[in-house]
Amino acid sequence: MKEFWDDRYASETYVFGEEPNVFFREQIDQLPAGRLLLPAEGEGRNAVYAARKGWKVSAFDMSEQARRKAEQLADRHGVKIDYQVAAMPHVEYPAATFDLAALIFVHFPDEKQQQFHSKIWSWIRPGGRLILEGYHKTHIAYREKYGSVGGPGSEAFMYDLDSLMEGFPGALKLMAEECEIDLAEGDNHTGLSRVVRLHLQKP
Repeated sequence: MKEFWDDRYASETYVFGEEPNVFFREQIDQLPAGRLLLPAEGEGRNAVYAARKGWKVSAFDMSEQARRKAEQLADRHGVKIDYQVAAMPHVEYPAATFDLAALIFVHFPDEKQQQFHSKIWSWIRPGGRLILEGYHKTHIAYREKYGSVGGPGSEAFMYDLDSLMEGFPGALKLMAEECEIDLAEGDNHTGLSRVVRLHLQKP
């Protein structure tokens, strides 16, 4: 898997573009700056946007190439981000470290989903937030019809609201919806897609 993402991010073109994810931007713009965690952040588009808004950003991804390009993007905009190269099972932060965690098209397989989401949930302080946008399980039909919309090749890596909420016990739902959107994020996230969106607050 690491080799796949290193190959994908090896070119100088930003695979998913340099602008932040629209849902991420809309939600973070409503919040006061604090400490933000971005798992599987890729090439840094969301991390750099948040850092430009005054957030103290920590991010990680398994790809060395992703970090290289994220740091290039951060340098171009005159901001700093703390970016680790690591896969989810090997990352650790103290409990209640972050004011916000954002999972933007971060897809774990069904058998790991609740475990990994619970781990991330533990890193958020009481009163903190979690933002998530990811492909709904029915998106597999969109992927088959419109190849440019991207997404995992198996429903086992996609989401539905009921299973998602199991990883975030006690969460206050500020937003929880399944919807159809028109993605425009580089060459690999373009076109009609079915997604799940969450904005949660930790008790």
